[in-house]
Amino acid sequence: MVLQLGLENKVKTALRFALAVAIVEYPYTWIAVEFEHLITSSPVILKNFKLLAAVLMTSLGLVGLWSTRKPSMISVKLQESGFRRGLILSILNPQAIPFWIAITAYCKLEGWIELDTKWRIHSYVLGTSLGAMALLTLLALLARKVSYQFQQNRLLRMLPSIILLVLGMIAFYKYFF
Repeated sequence: MVLQLGLENKVKTALRFALAVAIVEYPYTWIAVEFEHLITSSPVILKNFKLLAAVLMTSLGLVGLWSTRKPSMISVKLQESGFRRGLILSILNPQAIPFWIAITAYCKLEGWIELDTKWRIHSYVLGTSLGAMALLTLLALLARKVSYQFQQNRLLRMLPSIILLVLGMIAFYKYFF
């Protein structure tokens, strides 16, 4: 979404979106760190995360495609407010938790991090949020540089929704097969 907003030359909206993502990244990463052992040792929880992710990505993709053809007042407000859109999409994205569980487990296994004190845990979690903000900001600013090539392109507006649909279908496939 940040890439799309940057390509549409809506850098301020993209930056507000990135801020919302970074804010939600903090509690999601904290949950991942705190419950890493519990979650990685329970296949039932992992299996349900996959199903939840499949349903959410497919639903968001369908809603996104529908709103590009016939925007409602809610979707228009969400399009204008990068922060609200970033907050909603980030909260609904359950993939952040398993991602940070995997990254945290790997880093701990390699001996790259020790999360044995509250200070270290919160430093690590704050670093993930700041890193997400920095990466998304860079992406938005770089996308603005090439935006002139993509303006008024309908496929560009539909691309994030199409990607979500494809990812949702892949997640369903992996869940059921």
